[in-house]
Amino acid sequence: MDGSTRGVKSENSNEPYKWGKTWAKQQARRGFLMGMFGLSLLAAGLPKAEAAELKILALGDSLTAGYGLPAAQGFTVKLEAALRAKGIAATVINGGVSGDTSAGGLGRIDWMLADKPTHAIVELGANDGLRGLDPGQMEKNLDAILTKLKDAGVKVLLTGMRAPPNFGAAYTQSFDAVFPRVAERHKVAFYPFFLDGVAANPQLNQADGIHPNETGVNTVIERILPSVLSLLASS
Repeated sequence: MDGSTRGVKSENSNEPYKWGKTWAKQQARRGFLMGMFGLSLLAAGLPKAEAAELKILALGDSLTAGYGLPAAQGFTVKLEAALRAKGIAATVINGGVSGDTSAGGLGRIDWMLADKPTHAIVELGANDGLRGLDPGQMEKNLDAILTKLKDAGVKVLLTGMRAPPNFGAAYTQSFDAVFPRVAERHKVAFYPFFLDGVAANPQLNQADGIHPNETGVNTVIERILPSVLSLLASS
């Protein structure tokens, strides 16, 4: 090579470089498009994000359990149906045990929490009253139940109960005062009387005069539903 051509590149000397650069860009663009296509397919196959599932634990006794009624006519089944009729896809867990007292409810609250409820309706105390048990101890049991529920992040609706009149005025006054006091102490929603509009009405109760019949359960649902809706709305 003579001095006249020293340092002068051939006209085609950059062609391999240009071709390689173009090829690299094409491959990068192809990879990007394939990646986006793959993500689109993946997204199409995944369920859309939904709101957290509402699970309402109804912790109670025979009134919650649906004593003496077909399964489809019990409190929890009808409450769930009433909520779904309002467009609320909530599951209501039947945590009712016939004959249970507040102590019984406290004894099983830990394993009921294994269902991971988001909300709870606490309906206990009727059997404490029927047996004439100490209202002070019932209050301690309800305190402990609500503490466990709140510690688990569960929103609570506490329902009140009334003592039967056969234990005297002093017992009745002491018993009835427990529920609003516990609700106020724990700052939870309160429904004053679970059997409102049903208690002592023969047309709405079974032959024992204690447990609601199918029509009675409908009345319970109708009356408590606004409080349940308010509980869910406050979450």
